Amino acid sequence: MMSDYNVETINDGLNEFNVEFHGPKESLYEGGVWKIRVELPDAYPYKSPSIGFVNKIFHPNVDELSGSVCLDVINQSWSPMFDLLNVFEVFLPQLLIYPNASDPLNGDAASLMMKDKEQYDQKVKEYCERYAKKEHIMNSTGDEESDEEDLSDEESESSDEEDEIAGHADP
Repeated sequence: MMSDYNVETINDGLNEFNVEFHGPKESLYEGGVWKIRVELPDAYPYKSPSIGFVNKIFHPNVDELSGSVCLDVINQSWSPMFDLLNVFEVFLPQLLIYPNASDPLNGDAASLMMKDKEQYDQKVKEYCERYAKKEHIMNSTGDEESDEEDLSDEESESSDEEDEIAGHADP
């Protein structure tokens, strides 16, 4: 099913796992590597999976703190005809290539995208460099503090709350 992807089970179960996801080619996210947490409900494939980014990404339709994804096809119009390959080969790449700033989970990203596309592009690339490399997903077990120490004083002040919240999400 997902043989072309690195998949890591959580708690030795089949309903929760992480998938290594690479940013789509010829996009701002190209070269980025993310760990995507997947939770399959008992009623899967009749009910949609829960999908979230574990390491940070700057995108209007991804909540920066929780990693939750705002994607209609997953959240509202899911069909049992879809499977996880659709999620990783079509839905997520399309989301990253064509962000929807009019329906944001990250208001800062949406606002910047609409007001200053050049600065938005720069911030996306900065996040890819800082948070979306292979070594980041290998170390992202919910304890991101070592990566955060590299930030400047100004950035670390604003991220203290994020670390605290993120630390409670994955015991």
